[in-house]
Amino acid sequence: MKFFLFCIAIVSSFSVFSQSQGVAYTAVGKGVATTFLTDYQCLGINTSALGWGTGYEKKKFTMGSSEFGFGISSDVLSKQRLQNFAKSIYTAIAYDSAKIINWKDQQSAISEYAQAGIAMYADYNWGGFSFQGKLFGGIAFNVRENYQWYSQLSKNATDLIVNGKVSNLFDSLDLKVGNITTRIPNTGNLSPDSLKNVVSGTMAIPLHLSSLLHGTSIKMVWNRSYNLGYGRKVFGIDSLFDLYAGIGGRIIKSMAMFDLDGTGNGIDLHSSLTSSYNINYQSAVAAVNTVKNYNGGIPPAVGTGYGVDLSISAIFWNKLKVAVAVNNIGSVTYDRNVYRVKDTLIGNIGINSLSDMNITRAVSQLLSKGGLLTLQGQEKYKLANAATFRFGASFHVKKILGVGFDLVAPFNSENPGSIKNTVVSFGGDIRIVKWLQLSCGYFGGGIYKNNMPVGINFIMRDGGYEFGVSSRDALSFFQKDAHSLSFAMGFARVRF
Repeated sequence: MKFFLFCIAIVSSFSVFSQSQGVAYTAVGKGVATTFLTDYQCLGINTSALGWGTGYEKKKFTMGSSEFGFGISSDVLSKQRLQNFAKSIYTAIAYDSAKIINWKDQQSAISEYAQAGIAMYADYNWGGFSFQGKLFGGIAFNVRENYQWYSQLSKNATDLIVNGKVSNLFDSLDLKVGNITTRIPNTGNLSPDSLKNVVSGTMAIPLHLSSLLHGTSIKMVWNRSYNLGYGRKVFGIDSLFDLYAGIGGRIIKSMAMFDLDGTGNGIDLHSSLTSSYNINYQSAVAAVNTVKNYNGGIPPAVGTGYGVDLSISAIFWNKLKVAVAVNNIGSVTYDRNVYRVKDTLIGNIGINSLSDMNITRAVSQLLSKGGLLTLQGQEKYKLANAATFRFGASFHVKKILGVGFDLVAPFNSENPGSIKNTVVSFGGDIRIVKWLQLSCGYFGGGIYKNNMPVGINFIMRDGGYEFGVSSRDALSFFQKDAHSLSFAMGFARVRF
């Protein structure tokens, strides 16, 4: 968890990385990926592209590592507010108390962050390898880490999570001085010394949890996937038409899943978090299976699953590429630290208020002892993957120019980690000189507004080594009212 929050923090002055382009920084810069990526980068995108070759003569092997992308986006928050949000995450990771924004001074801002729809993404490629030959086809493997967060809180939920036991919803407060506990009216005008002594807040008329959280949605997932794919040519007519097919799959190890939906007729929650989150579940009905305590290193997984990719593509006249793919069909079964929620009356709460604008702390506020939720342990919970359908096409003029479009649609937009709606994008790249590739594009739709991705990639030794940077939205660098911050980078890709 801390690794990914730190990665987001260090790019807080840049701009959101969309999972519709995977972890490939070259695709982020043009907004399109389906018919542009080959080698291990096409895993989870279009495995049939492994049959196309590397695009560089006499180079059949591709290896890479340290490719990453990060981002934060919101429909209503400005670029400056998103930067402040990222800084709050950084201070939480760096434990720099001197830089933590004062809670009382920023109380209204924190509430605005909580009620805004916020999406965060972090992707990291630990390592990838591929071999592509004419007779054999192409085979690839990589290990990818992915963290995604989406939240939008109702007014009541914001008040409870942000203000905790001194929420305006409480009629009275319990103060403890020494061994004496005193109940006083919640006037909202307590001195700082008195606030420090508040141990809980009480409602005169308790409300159901489903009522308090109505209109609230929090979805988070943290997965590590081990991906393998194979693609090859299956049919061809000289240089007029070539047909390719691909298949891929992955083993998924999940470190965290949190799915809270209070937007329907009641409240629904399923949660499974690794021990690195340090959640104190003492007030919950214990889960059937738990994970060992976290003592550093790689956190233990709480869920295991699989995903399957199927794709088909065609190349016409060696210039026009068309591809269709269905990716990540499968599920993850969580069998450690699994909890669901029980709808109960809320009358007394003892959680602390948030100390900064890091809304991801809401998970701890909800689950820990004294929190809002009454939890019940489960033996296991099965969650369908954030599967997608892709269709893309592009036109290429040798290695000089490529332009195309993508359509990416979710199978279930309500699943944690899923894109929220169909994304349509247009983009391409151009090689001004042999060693320099520039890319740009456009994509939008639904919550993704209007974005103009840009990227620059340096290609050395005729494709033998490349590195570059990109952003999902160039406008965020120049507009004060931009609604996203994102950054993607790769600096260790080699071919031979």
